[in-house]
Amino acid sequence: MPSPQEAEASMIANLKGKTGKTLEQWVKIVAASKLAKHGEIVTMLKVDHAMGHGYANLVAHKHLKSDEGSAGDTADLVTAQYAGDKAALKPIYDAIIMAVGAFGTDVEIAPKNAYVSLRRSKQFAIVQPSTKTRVDLGINLKGQKTTARLEASGSFNSMVSHRVRIEKAAGAGGVDKELIGWLKKAYEAA
Repeated sequence: MPSPQEAEASMIANLKGKTGKTLEQWVKIVAASKLAKHGEIVTMLKVDHAMGHGYANLVAHKHLKSDEGSAGDTADLVTAQYAGDKAALKPIYDAIIMAVGAFGTDVEIAPKNAYVSLRRSKQFAIVQPSTKTRVDLGINLKGQKTTARLEASGSFNSMVSHRVRIEKAAGAGGVDKELIGWLKKAYEAA
Protein backbone atom coordinates (compact mmCIF):
# COMPACT_ATOMS: atom_id res chain seq x y z
CA MET A 1 0.00 0.00 0.00
CA PRO A 2 1.48 3.39 -0.95
CA SER A 3 2.12 6.00 1.71
CA PRO A 4 -0.08 9.13 1.70
CA GLN A 5 2.86 11.04 0.18
CA GLU A 6 3.27 8.45 -2.59
CA ALA A 7 -0.47 8.48 -3.32
CA GLU A 8 -0.42 12.28 -3.55
CA ALA A 9 2.61 12.25 -5.86
CA SER A 10 0.82 9.76 -8.10
CA MET A 11 -2.29 11.94 -8.23
CA ILE A 12 -0.22 15.00 -9.13
CA ALA A 13 1.59 13.03 -11.85
CA ASN A 14 -1.73 11.81 -13.29
CA LEU A 15 -3.59 15.13 -12.96
CA LYS A 16 -2.87 16.44 -16.45
CA GLY A 17 -3.81 13.13 -18.09
CA LYS A 18 -7.08 12.94 -16.14
CA THR A 19 -8.10 16.61 -16.27
CA GLY A 20 -6.16 18.18 -19.14
CA LYS A 21 -4.27 20.60 -16.88
CA THR A 22 -1.30 20.47 -14.53
CA LEU A 23 -1.53 21.19 -10.81
CA GLU A 24 0.01 24.63 -11.37
CA GLN A 25 -2.64 25.44 -14.02
CA TRP A 26 -5.45 24.35 -11.72
CA VAL A 27 -4.06 26.41 -8.82
CA LYS A 28 -4.08 29.49 -11.11
CA ILE A 29 -7.72 28.80 -12.03
CA VAL A 30 -8.64 28.55 -8.36
CA ALA A 31 -6.73 31.74 -7.56
CA ALA A 32 -8.61 33.59 -10.31
CA SER A 33 -11.92 32.40 -8.83
CA LYS A 34 -11.15 34.33 -5.60
CA LEU A 35 -12.78 31.54 -3.58
CA ALA A 36 -11.27 31.20 -0.11
CA LYS A 37 -12.96 28.20 1.50
CA HIS A 38 -11.94 24.61 0.85
CA GLY A 39 -15.50 23.35 0.29
CA GLU A 40 -16.31 26.18 -2.12
CA ILE A 41 -13.20 25.43 -4.17
CA VAL A 42 -13.96 21.69 -4.31
CA THR A 43 -17.55 22.38 -5.38
CA MET A 44 -16.45 24.84 -8.06
CA LEU A 45 -13.93 22.39 -9.52
CA LYS A 46 -16.45 19.54 -9.52
CA VAL A 47 -19.39 21.54 -10.91
CA ASP A 48 -17.68 23.97 -13.29
CA HIS A 49 -14.86 21.68 -14.47
CA ALA A 50 -16.28 18.14 -13.96
CA MET A 51 -13.30 17.23 -11.78
CA GLY A 52 -13.53 14.17 -9.55
CA HIS A 53 -13.69 14.73 -5.81
CA GLY A 54 -10.20 13.38 -5.05
CA TYR A 55 -8.50 15.66 -7.57
CA ALA A 56 -10.65 18.66 -6.54
CA ASN A 57 -9.70 18.06 -2.90
CA LEU A 58 -6.01 17.86 -3.84
CA VAL A 59 -6.12 21.11 -5.86
CA ALA A 60 -8.01 22.92 -3.07
CA HIS A 61 -5.44 21.85 -0.47
CA LYS A 62 -2.55 22.90 -2.71
CA HIS A 63 -4.12 26.29 -3.44
CA LEU A 64 -4.85 26.94 0.23
CA LYS A 65 -1.53 25.40 1.32
CA SER A 66 -3.52 23.49 3.93
CA ASP A 67 -2.02 20.06 3.39
CA GLU A 68 1.10 18.73 5.06
CA GLY A 69 3.21 18.89 1.91
CA SER A 70 2.34 22.51 1.14
CA ALA A 71 2.57 23.95 4.58
CA GLY A 72 6.33 24.08 4.79
CA ASP A 73 7.41 23.31 8.33
CA THR A 74 4.60 21.23 9.82
CA ALA A 75 5.75 22.16 13.33
CA ASP A 76 4.61 25.68 12.48
CA LEU A 77 1.07 24.36 11.97
CA VAL A 78 1.00 22.88 15.48
CA THR A 79 2.54 26.03 16.95
CA ALA A 80 -0.16 28.13 15.27
CA GLN A 81 -2.95 25.85 16.54
CA TYR A 82 -1.79 26.27 20.14
CA ALA A 83 -0.98 29.98 20.03
CA GLY A 84 -2.67 32.82 21.89
CA ASP A 85 -5.80 31.85 23.85
CA LYS A 86 -5.19 28.14 23.12
CA ALA A 87 -1.60 28.00 24.46
CA ALA A 88 -2.77 26.40 27.72
CA LEU A 89 -4.09 23.41 25.70
CA LYS A 90 -0.67 22.37 24.35
CA PRO A 91 0.04 19.95 27.26
CA ILE A 92 -3.10 18.00 26.25
CA TYR A 93 -1.81 17.70 22.68
CA ASP A 94 1.66 16.72 23.94
CA ALA A 95 0.20 13.99 26.19
CA ILE A 96 -1.82 12.53 23.29
CA ILE A 97 1.21 12.53 20.99
CA MET A 98 3.36 10.89 23.67
CA ALA A 99 0.74 8.18 24.21
CA VAL A 100 0.30 7.31 20.51
CA GLY A 101 4.05 7.42 19.97
CA ALA A 102 4.32 4.41 22.23
CA PHE A 103 2.00 2.37 19.97
CA GLY A 104 4.64 1.77 17.32
CA THR A 105 7.05 3.30 14.85
CA ASP A 106 4.38 3.33 12.15
CA VAL A 107 2.35 6.16 13.72
CA GLU A 108 2.29 9.14 11.37
CA ILE A 109 1.61 12.58 12.84
CA ALA A 110 0.32 14.85 10.06
CA PRO A 111 -0.48 18.45 11.05
CA LYS A 112 -3.08 20.34 9.03
CA ASN A 113 -4.20 23.96 9.44
CA ALA A 114 -6.86 23.31 12.10
CA TYR A 115 -6.03 19.85 13.46
CA VAL A 116 -3.45 17.06 13.53
CA SER A 117 -4.22 13.77 11.79
CA LEU A 118 -2.93 10.58 13.43
CA ARG A 119 -2.46 7.78 10.90
CA ARG A 120 -1.12 4.32 10.51
CA SER A 121 -2.08 2.83 7.15
CA LYS A 122 -5.14 5.09 7.43
CA GLN A 123 -6.28 7.82 9.77
CA PHE A 124 -7.29 6.57 13.19
CA ALA A 125 -7.69 9.87 15.08
CA ILE A 126 -7.53 13.65 14.88
CA VAL A 127 -6.53 16.16 17.56
CA GLN A 128 -8.11 19.60 17.34
CA PRO A 129 -8.00 22.55 19.74
CA SER A 130 -11.66 23.49 19.28
CA THR A 131 -12.06 26.20 21.90
CA LYS A 132 -9.70 28.07 24.22
CA THR A 133 -10.59 25.59 26.99
CA ARG A 134 -11.00 22.29 25.11
CA VAL A 135 -9.25 19.90 22.74
CA ASP A 136 -11.51 17.58 20.75
CA LEU A 137 -10.10 14.15 20.00
CA GLY A 138 -11.81 12.44 17.08
CA ILE A 139 -11.35 8.67 17.02
CA ASN A 140 -12.26 6.07 14.39
CA LEU A 141 -13.95 3.33 16.39
CA LYS A 142 -16.60 1.90 14.05
CA GLY A 143 -19.10 -0.22 15.97
CA GLN A 144 -18.02 1.07 19.40
CA LYS A 145 -20.94 2.01 21.65
CA THR A 146 -20.99 5.59 22.84
CA THR A 147 -20.70 6.56 26.48
CA ALA A 148 -21.10 9.83 28.33
CA ARG A 149 -17.44 10.53 27.53
CA LEU A 150 -17.02 8.76 24.17
CA GLU A 151 -19.73 10.43 22.16
CA ALA A 152 -20.73 10.06 18.51
CA SER A 153 -18.75 12.49 16.35
CA GLY A 154 -21.93 14.09 15.00
CA SER A 155 -21.19 17.34 13.21
CA PHE A 156 -17.70 17.60 14.73
CA ASN A 157 -15.94 15.77 11.88
CA SER A 158 -17.18 13.20 9.38
CA MET A 159 -13.72 11.57 9.14
CA VAL A 160 -14.08 10.01 12.60
CA SER A 161 -16.82 8.02 14.31
CA HIS A 162 -16.42 9.32 17.89
CA ARG A 163 -15.32 12.40 19.79
CA VAL A 164 -13.90 12.92 23.27
CA ARG A 165 -13.83 16.44 24.73
CA ILE A 166 -10.66 16.97 26.78
CA GLU A 167 -10.06 19.91 29.11
CA LYS A 168 -6.98 18.70 31.01
CA ALA A 169 -3.82 16.78 30.18
CA ALA A 170 -3.74 14.25 33.02
CA GLY A 171 -5.98 12.47 35.47
CA ALA A 172 -9.53 11.16 35.12
CA GLY A 173 -11.24 12.80 32.18
CA GLY A 174 -7.92 13.86 30.68
CA VAL A 175 -5.41 11.81 28.70
CA ASP A 176 -5.95 8.81 30.96
CA LYS A 177 -5.87 5.02 30.62
CA GLU A 178 -9.42 4.87 29.23
CA LEU A 179 -8.70 7.44 26.51
CA ILE A 180 -5.39 5.81 25.57
CA GLY A 181 -7.24 2.47 25.35
CA TRP A 182 -9.68 3.89 22.80
CA LEU A 183 -6.79 5.37 20.79
CA LYS A 184 -4.90 2.05 20.88
CA LYS A 185 -7.99 0.19 19.64
CA ALA A 186 -8.39 2.66 16.76
CA TYR A 187 -4.67 2.42 15.95
CA GLU A 188 -4.82 -1.37 15.85
CA ALA A 189 -7.81 -1.24 13.46
CA ALA A 190 -6.10 1.23 11.10
